[in-house]
Amino acid sequence: MPQPRLRAALAAASLALACAPIAFAEEGAHHWSYKGHTGPEHWAALEHEFAACGAGREQSPVDIRSSAADKEPLSPIQFAYRPGPLAIIDNGHSIQVNVAPGSFMEVGGFRYELQQFHFHKPSEEMIDGRHAAMVAHLVHKDEEGRLAVIAVLLNPGEINPMVATLWNHLPAKKGSEVQAQDVQVNAADLLPADRSYYTFAGSLTTPPCSEGVTWFVLKNPATLSAGEIARFGDAYPMNARPVQPLNGRMVRASD
Repeated sequence: MPQPRLRAALAAASLALACAPIAFAEEGAHHWSYKGHTGPEHWAALEHEFAACGAGREQSPVDIRSSAADKEPLSPIQFAYRPGPLAIIDNGHSIQVNVAPGSFMEVGGFRYELQQFHFHKPSEEMIDGRHAAMVAHLVHKDEEGRLAVIAVLLNPGEINPMVATLWNHLPAKKGSEVQAQDVQVNAADLLPADRSYYTFAGSLTTPPCSEGVTWFVLKNPATLSAGEIARFGDAYPMNARPVQPLNGRMVRASD
């Protein structure tokens, strides 16, 4: 049976997004960026629908302080990802891979279908005041349209063959997509062996910064090679929103 506290936390975190448009799962085409007059400190003023970027009280990313996290026996995340044909897009804000139906994860009695995953450099999340070199955000949606995001921190180390495949098929220009039916990719290849996690109520980390997103930040990083990190950096040297105040939110940690 799902653990009551986790079920309640998931339900509360998702409620605010129940009636929101599904389009928030994609990086938008609005004129915003990560620096200058269209950077994060100005997002809320760029468009009326971006108001939550400035006024929201449960914004992401956050700096997770491990010693302050509420440690409890949370339900493990059960991943059921499977290979699918490659569909990769450079959307002008990140490199995103759209995932064919059939991959999902379950936690606390909730099931979320994997929609897409994309990357940020450095990691948007911090743990104990430190960024990872990069992060992969795996965006999931339940049958009512509510979002849950798995954050996989990525540090230099062994090469990731799946990421190497992605980079070998990068679109030639921003706003373009490559579809390769004969190339199979599996998001499971991004996951570390130890899937313990932190969880909290948050938001999208890009405009419109919609809240009601349930976040799961895996405690243990996976690896990319230094060359893979540098290759992403050629396209996106920095595409990370600064950390946001917790404003009294509880961060829970699995055992």
